[in-house]
Amino acid sequence: MIEQIFTNAKLVLANEVIDGAVQVKDGKISDISDRPSNLPGAEDMGGDYLMPGLVELHTDNLDKHLTPRPKTRWPATAAVVAHDNQVASAGITTVFDAVSIGDVNEGSERIVRLIESVNALEHALENALLRADHKLHLRCETSFPGMVEALGQLIDLPLVSMLSVMDHTPGQRQFVSLDAYYTYYQGKYGLNDEEMRKFIATRRRDAELYSEKHRRHVVEQAHAKGLALASHDDATAEHVAEAVADKMTVAEFPTTLEAAKASHEGGLGVMMGGPNLVRGGSHSGNVAAGELAKQGYLDIISSDYVPHSLLHGAMKLFDEFEGYDLPRAIRTVSLNPATQVGLDDRGEIAVGKRGDLIRVHHSPHHPIVRGVWREGVRVS
Repeated sequence: MIEQIFTNAKLVLANEVIDGAVQVKDGKISDISDRPSNLPGAEDMGGDYLMPGLVELHTDNLDKHLTPRPKTRWPATAAVVAHDNQVASAGITTVFDAVSIGDVNEGSERIVRLIESVNALEHALENALLRADHKLHLRCETSFPGMVEALGQLIDLPLVSMLSVMDHTPGQRQFVSLDAYYTYYQGKYGLNDEEMRKFIATRRRDAELYSEKHRRHVVEQAHAKGLALASHDDATAEHVAEAVADKMTVAEFPTTLEAAKASHEGGLGVMMGGPNLVRGGSHSGNVAAGELAKQGYLDIISSDYVPHSLLHGAMKLFDEFEGYDLPRAIRTVSLNPATQVGLDDRGEIAVGKRGDLIRVHHSPHHPIVRGVWREGVRVS
């Protein structure tokens, strides 16, 4: 029997913070005490916080490791390992790697290297190269002509745990503002104005041809296979009503206060980006995560493209937003995301739950992760 004891810690439980100790046996939390432990071998937390391991539902951080610079391909398995190291060091013990099934640009690296990157993730897992518990979140771009075929190649993999429906057609959802669309995609692909006009025309044509029927296919597949399902970039009450009708459980990055309010009240877990929260606003001009927090509509934080923003964002809620005590803030990055996708074995410090734990020193400037344990085994 493998036993680990963490003592002299501020334990961040689901609804309170207590001073005490936690015992983990064979990967699960076996005891929680409000007194320090004197047992030999107990690991002294030095008065730091002991929190549940963080649960990340949507990160495309792997992309930047696969292509660290434009037109520079990194070996896929090495990219997966580097991504995993960064995730684990940020305190993330469960990560849904959000890979794109389709894109707005048919020649993008996301499409070209999709199968290669998934194979690399499977290889890394099979060979025990990874620290965090990895799952696949398939981000389905409904306007992409080859989406159905690409999804069919991956959906039956054991790693697949979540699907989301995306539609990046210009003039709606994430990019209601065409100015913002021009700024983002001209900067990303280096298109001149004439090329951009043709790009927009093609995207709108594809949306008319494919978006609705592809959305229906994704929803049907998710329900048939018992996978978690999320909407993406909802902007209106009508978008949210469709998500509720489709029995989705997570609202990823709603772009307006109206959509966030409707999603929250409709029972979807409203998820916003940690970078949005840390920076104080959206990079594409949409609603600020902080505004949703003030209104009580923020349920889940995702690190999106900056792994360390997950804990940073949660602690920012605790430090700066009225109504967010520490347990409530930490639930946005642990229990709430786990619950919304049916992971009932993790996300809180409770007897019987997985021994996924992180030691956090809360400095005046930034939360510092001093230790990470997955099922009681130290991984960072």
